[in-house]
Amino acid sequence: KINLELDYNEFIFPHFEMPDDYDDMGEYMRALCLDAIDSKYESGMTDEIRERLDFELDVINKMGYNGYFLIVKDLIDAARAEGIPVGPGRGSAAGSIVSYLLDITRLDPLKYGLLFERFLDVERVGMPDIDIDICSIGRNRVIDYVVEKYGRNSVTQIVTFGTLGAKSVIKDVARVMEVSAVEANKITKMMPTAPKMSLKKALEESSEFYDYMHSNELNKTILKHSFVLEGLIRQTGIHAARVVIGPGDLSDYVPLAVNKQKDGEAAVVVQYEGKWLDDLKMLKMDFLGLKTLSIIDRAVKLVKESQNIDVDIDNIPLDDKPAYELLSLGKTDGIFQFESAGMKKYLSELKPNVFEDLIAMVALYRPGPMQFIKTFINRKHGVGPVEYDHPLTEAILKETYGVTVYQEQVMNISKRMAGFTSAEAGTLRKAIGKKKYKLMAKMEIKFKDGAVKNGVPRETADKIWSNWLEFANYAFNKSHAACYAYIAYQTAYLKANYPVEFMAALLSM
Repeated sequence: KINLELDYNEFIFPHFEMPDDYDDMGEYMRALCLDAIDSKYESGMTDEIRERLDFELDVINKMGYNGYFLIVKDLIDAARAEGIPVGPGRGSAAGSIVSYLLDITRLDPLKYGLLFERFLDVERVGMPDIDIDICSIGRNRVIDYVVEKYGRNSVTQIVTFGTLGAKSVIKDVARVMEVSAVEANKITKMMPTAPKMSLKKALEESSEFYDYMHSNELNKTILKHSFVLEGLIRQTGIHAARVVIGPGDLSDYVPLAVNKQKDGEAAVVVQYEGKWLDDLKMLKMDFLGLKTLSIIDRAVKLVKESQNIDVDIDNIPLDDKPAYELLSLGKTDGIFQFESAGMKKYLSELKPNVFEDLIAMVALYRPGPMQFIKTFINRKHGVGPVEYDHPLTEAILKETYGVTVYQEQVMNISKRMAGFTSAEAGTLRKAIGKKKYKLMAKMEIKFKDGAVKNGVPRETADKIWSNWLEFANYAFNKSHAACYAYIAYQTAYLKANYPVEFMAALLSM
């Protein structure tokens, strides 16, 4: 039944029910967005908002994704109507003003400089990907809603395949060869613990492991069989968050299987992994259970119960002094994203006092960019000079004190300095982020020529490009950082202003 030439609206979305007043999904979506303008923006419609909205709706319509946005909105509206907390957003979807106006995300992309092109551009192959953070307690009720709306035979979860990794294959082979578990554990403890460790890498990096595995015939035999079996599928499981929705009975389109869960209950799953379902134009949804949302919801209810105060957690002030004081003191036990010892240390040094500082810390506190945290802190407090390679970059890098932190900053600089279009800026981001060297070579020429044409000295353009090549190792998506910083701030606000209720909610979870 699958025709791969059909667009998504023709194949997957026709069964989405629209009001009788509308025949066209694009027309309906525009009307919803326009209706939301006054409630989302005090200024009402402006030229900036109109231009951004027209641009996004045009791209979404051309790509045939109107139905996708409407289905996501419907699910989120249904969850909130049932009192199930849904996150402010996650990932690059927060860069879309359409998502904001449809109440799919709750951070204004214009206010925080979030880019739609980071989320969706006309060159993208496959469905956009809006991950939905849902209160972990209410997640199953949202899935139940999807099943009820689209039919049990049209909705199911997706299989995952567990493979024999380097350590697990050694243990399995050893067990079959009747080697004791103690001996097998002794062997695997000699292996390095880096991510994606293979037997070949383990032998190269650990002389102890190499020598031991060649010390007798039994160990040599274990190693020989392990090499053959490494990487093979060991067992199947169920994806923790992902659900697939078909246009009819799923068995007409994809193979299904019964998967026994740990509790013994049988579950029907799609036998294809998620990446293959894109090619078949199946609609995938990620329902991610986030315990922090449950804690926030519980704390707000306890405040109402104990103090009769209604806390509108989605509209709290972003300049709350007690919240920033708590963060600056490193008292962040229970604060989303900010609990680790290292993060406490850096927050104490940074003394954050604006929301943008929190966004930057979410993005910087990772293995690649951690080297720039000290520079960021020093520049904030005037210990080191805030420097810009060129005046055209100042407005874009000002919020991060001249330090390039986000992928969106690279995209904006390329547009302002070299005259890139939105699509070209998106291509540049992907080329750098995914290290596509042939494409990078083309974009380098275009960027430098465009910059020189705009009066930028070539040596300055050379320097900026060189910095971007290093930036590829730690580039981060600002839209995702902003959403998670907002949840972090919500928890800090509750802990600072309602500590008893917050800690009671935290302990109860």
